[in-house]
This record gives sequence, C-alpha cells and structure tokens, in this order.
Amino acid sequence: MSTEYIIPRTQIAAVIEEAGGELQIKKDHPVKRPEELAPGECLVKLQCSGACHSDLHAALGDWPVPPRLPLIGGHEGVGIVVAIGRNTVDSPVKLGDRVGIKWIANSCLNCEQCRKGREQNCAKALYSGYAIDGTFQEYVVSYVNYVTPIPEGFPSDAAASVLCAGVTVYRAIKHSQTNPGDWIVIPGAGGGLGHLAVQYARVRGLRVIAIDTGVEKKNLCLKLGAEKWIDFKESKDTVKQVLDATDGLGAHSALVAASSSQGYEQAVEYLRPGGVLMCNGLPGSATLSASIFFTVFKSITICGSYVGNRQDAIEAIDIAARGLVNVHFVNRPLADLKDVYDGMMNGTIAGRVVLDMAKQ
Repeated sequence: MSTEYIIPRTQIAAVIEEAGGELQIKKDHPVKRPEELAPGECLVKLQCSGACHSDLHAALGDWPVPPRLPLIGGHEGVGIVVAIGRNTVDSPVKLGDRVGIKWIANSCLNCEQCRKGREQNCAKALYSGYAIDGTFQEYVVSYVNYVTPIPEGFPSDAAASVLCAGVTVYRAIKHSQTNPGDWIVIPGAGGGLGHLAVQYARVRGLRVIAIDTGVEKKNLCLKLGAEKWIDFKESKDTVKQVLDATDGLGAHSALVAASSSQGYEQAVEYLRPGGVLMCNGLPGSATLSASIFFTVFKSITICGSYVGNRQDAIEAIDIAARGLVNVHFVNRPLADLKDVYDGMMNGTIAGRVVLDMAKQ
C-alpha cells in the first residue's frame, strides 16, 4: 500500500517581492496541492536548504538575466517526496524517497545541449529559486526526472550544499584538463564553493594553492589539504607567490570561485603554458580582462563552467557520501536568512550556511 502524507495548506517561506527589496518571512504562504501537480512534478517536504551566493544575487536582482518576481530563493534543498503528479509515467522516485533539489530544476532533455550533457545550457531550463520558487520554504515543487537521490546514511544537512556548490566545482575540476600531481590555484578557496573545490581537487590528486583572506579561512583551507596559502589582502604580489610555489613555471589550472574580477585577471599571468582557467564564480557585472598576447602566446584556455548536469550531481554526491569531501557548514533557522545575506556581502562566512527547516 502506498504511503500517504498529510500536507498543510500553508507554510513558512522567505519571499522577495521586488529586486533589492526586503526579505519577508511569511508564515501563511500557500502549499501547492497534490491534485494540482502536473505530470512529472513532485512535492518535496524539505528538511534543510543550503544558502548560496547565487541566492543573494537573485534577491538583489543584479545579474544580467533578471529573476522572476515575487520569488522564493534557494536551490540546495534536501527533503522527502510527499506527492507525485497524477499520470506521471515511469517516475524514477517514489513517495518517501529522500532527494535533493538543485539549481537546474528541469530541462527539455531533447535539445542539442541536453543530448550533449549540457542540460544546464538548455534554452528551456528552469532554475530553482530564480525562474521558479526554490527551497527557502517548507514544501517545494520539483520534477521527478531532476531530483537527485540522496544515499542512505548521508546526513541531509551535509548533502545540501553539495547539490550546487559541490556539483559546480566538481564539474569544473573534472573539465580542467589536469592530471594527478598538477597544481591548481583556487581564488576564493575559503568560501562556499572554494572550500569544496579544495577537497574535490585533492580527491583528483591535485596540488592546491588556496587564495583568500582571513585567519579562519586560512586555517580551513590548510586543514582541508591545500599545500600553499596566499592572503590576497596581505600579499604584495600574488602572481609572484604562485610562481614561486610552482618552481617558477606557474600553475596548470586555476578555478576561480571568487565573485570578483581580480581573481580572473591574475590567473592568465600565473598559469603556465597550456594552462586552463576555469571560470566558476559569477560576479554580477564584472568583466574578464586578460592580455590577449599572453593568452595566445602561452596557449591558455579560458573555459566557463556552469553548475553541472544530473550525472555530475550523482557523482559529486557519491564522493561526498563516501566521506571524501565534507561540507564545512553551520545550521541556522530560515528566519536568519537576512543575516546570512549580510554575511555573504561582507565576505565573513567561512564555508557554508545550511538552513534547518525544523528550526523556526
């Protein structure tokens, strides 16, 4: 006999009415009824949600592609499937399954981009917490073909941030054209994406140079396996320090997890010939400025890497579930989201914040 869940008509949700407007914690936001779900949709009762810098950009509306408003942000949710739309055929998940909600909520699966494994570049892709309501609420509508199964025994709060930050850096490292023993530089290494990038790089056998600022982030990066640390606020010449650390040859790759243009500009200077710059951080309006001469002369590859596809998510989650990558996070209630955004803007959050839906 199938499991049935009692689903309330209202819930607590963090809502942004207009770009840059005040975040509102509403206690009477409607929950979509099971009978209203379309085929292929599912309703997930969330246990927790990671808070990502992209959520702050959505709240501010400072990206070139504007979000849908009003909006419930969030795209790193873990919870239980409590309803599936009628007439859903061959659902890969069932009621009671624990699943993750990612930035890519759905795509067409039939266009050239989807067929080539770039579902995130599908023209019809839907983005959680940006184009559709996301995970800063107790119940979220998602899609059976896109939710990610969470392995048994892997804590939900530990899994949450892997669904975006982890997937994003995992795919970038996967496509960085590096081999075990190569040097990789990670600007923004102490932040949400960066501290996971350090670990996924180490799993791949790479040697990590971490760039960030502050004692807490330094200690975190070195604890996670970075061989070298550079504080960009204290450094008189970051490029020289990278070159010195790599016997004057330069790094094989750079994965920029920082949300600023400086990390990108310096990379072309400290990469060795044939080096690869993986662009991961998404500043709102900054541009990439690099020497065309030395980009060509050094045969540098500059590659944008945007989140990941469904397979990337499964692989990233599997690595973390086996204990090879650990999210450094603190639990906060949903009501603290505004304070979390303030911390992001001030650059004072080391690692990640996970919002616990049971804490109100």
